[in-house]
Amino acid sequence: MKMVSAIIKPFKLDDVREALSEVGVQGITVTEVRGFGRQKGHTELYRGAEYVVDFLPKVKVEVAVPAEMLDKVIDAILKSASTRKIGDGKIFVYDLDQAVRIRTGETGPDAL
Repeated sequence: MKMVSAIIKPFKLDDVREALSEVGVQGITVTEVRGFGRQKGHTELYRGAEYVVDFLPKVKVEVAVPAEMLDKVIDAILKSASTRKIGDGKIFVYDLDQAVRIRTGETGPDAL
């Protein structure tokens, strides 16, 4: 099993959710996060004062999938989250040793 964690632009969340649903992903976890990277933030004007916004709003999407679905999931995220501009985000893949469904006690891939 694998855990896929993708940091994407917030307005791409619905596209990513639909793409993941189409490849058979049954559930995702979404967290609002802020990040700093090559995009470097920007300056804004507030009440006449200019200030720098270093950490930009992003969305973190996490998906636990069987190893055989990994390539489909990564491809779906790549195609649906891309704007071809700086700040599109990153995808991280981790090994997932164990999963347990709390309600039924199912373990491993059955718990996904």
